[in-house]
Amino acid sequence: MTTRIPGFTTRRLTVNGTDLHFATGGKGPPLLLLHGFPQTHLTWRSVAPALAESHTVICPDLPGYGDSGPPNAAHDSDPPSPPFSDSGPSTAGVEHYSKRAMATTFAELMTTLGHQRFAVAGHDRGGLVAFRLALDHADRVTHTAVLDVLPAVDIFGALAGAGGVFAFHLYFLAHPEPLPERMIAADPAAFFGHFLDTWTKVPGALPEAIRSEYLQALKEPSVIHAICQDYRAGVFFDLEHDKEDKAHGRRLSMPVLAMWQDPGEAPLPFDPAAIWQSWAPTLTTKALPCGHFLPEERPEEVITALRSLLG
Repeated sequence: MTTRIPGFTTRRLTVNGTDLHFATGGKGPPLLLLHGFPQTHLTWRSVAPALAESHTVICPDLPGYGDSGPPNAAHDSDPPSPPFSDSGPSTAGVEHYSKRAMATTFAELMTTLGHQRFAVAGHDRGGLVAFRLALDHADRVTHTAVLDVLPAVDIFGALAGAGGVFAFHLYFLAHPEPLPERMIAADPAAFFGHFLDTWTKVPGALPEAIRSEYLQALKEPSVIHAICQDYRAGVFFDLEHDKEDKAHGRRLSMPVLAMWQDPGEAPLPFDPAAIWQSWAPTLTTKALPCGHFLPEERPEEVITALRSLLG
């Protein structure tokens, strides 16, 4: 990557067999910021510097995204299994992309950096990792923020009809390999550019230089595969983990902030506030007038809300 977050330095560390690339800056209580699809840690470029005035901010690329290597790379480099067998779709290597596995890796990253307790905020796929961190490592997470995302069990339960058409990528990317990888590889810029363009409502929120940098990373076959594995994990592992937690009544014990895009005249097919309230008794919510990319479209509002959450 050529763009840097102002005032931040970039580092690499191998954690749990994953070569992680991350940017870090600031001083104070630690704060982990996790990006979503189809982006990199640069999602936080307009938010992180302000938060670094009072916090030590760590912004990684998710495993397999951007400049981070795939999770548990030795396993994921195995030859792909046939797409289907008598027992159903192949999930070879997918478990390493589960949000539970990613959460464990990021918990270990924070340990390696000397942070036993920390706050975490995540957008989109990063929000799912933040959610899993807060559930599985509750003794270590002080505050949690989730931006424009719902747990797998809730989003798949809510989508039907037109909602399922809108979120077609959740199903397409989760299809067994190699079909999605081959189709996307035919024109990665057209596929990923569709989401960058249609999910953004604030003009200029994604400058051409940043958009080009995202697309440059997304043309790599390894990144395309990692993204597909991430979404396969959402169906074959994250969904089951969420169902189990919901059945056992597990909740987030720390203060939680949930933010999402204001749909305007087109109502959402679900109630984000009600869904997150079912997981987080100590909840603050906020809807912003923008598209999906809250940290880039409404950075000042995101900064204010995160500062309020962090006290």
